[in-house]
Amino acid sequence: MILKPIGIIHSPFTSPQGVPIQPTFAAGTEGRVEVFEEYVDGLKDLDGFERIWLLYWFHKSSPARLIVKPYMDKVERGLFATRAPSRPNPIGISAVRLLGIDGRFLRIADVDILDGTPLLDIKPYSPRFDHFDVSRHGWLEEAPGKPIADDRFSKGESE
Repeated sequence: MILKPIGIIHSPFTSPQGVPIQPTFAAGTEGRVEVFEEYVDGLKDLDGFERIWLLYWFHKSSPARLIVKPYMDKVERGLFATRAPSRPNPIGISAVRLLGIDGRFLRIADVDILDGTPLLDIKPYSPRFDHFDVSRHGWLEEAPGKPIADDRFSKGESE
């Protein structure tokens, strides 16, 4: 399997520490997506969507761990019950607001992504497909912590 970036995500966040951990907690934070020239035609009709999914590579995360202490918690959890970035395939996903498109650049908001992050894919967000009412959301129901990243998953750092 070979993944090839289709662009680069730019944001005000130059260090993993202090990055909001989900778009909900990054409300209003603006950034920009630079789509590589060979993929620009794929942006046709994207401007009709208010939100888009960005799939990206956690290029600054530490190696995968199957047991992690996630952001917002003090208890160790199984990796797949978290959104921790130190994964076997360090793929991230964020539903950001699309503010506009200027050629090969997307203006986005509610960005919770580190500057310089390789972009793997873009998909439109649709409440018709992407929204589910749920009655359970595991340990997150009572998560005690703040929704801001620290250094626990940065390359070269350990817990």
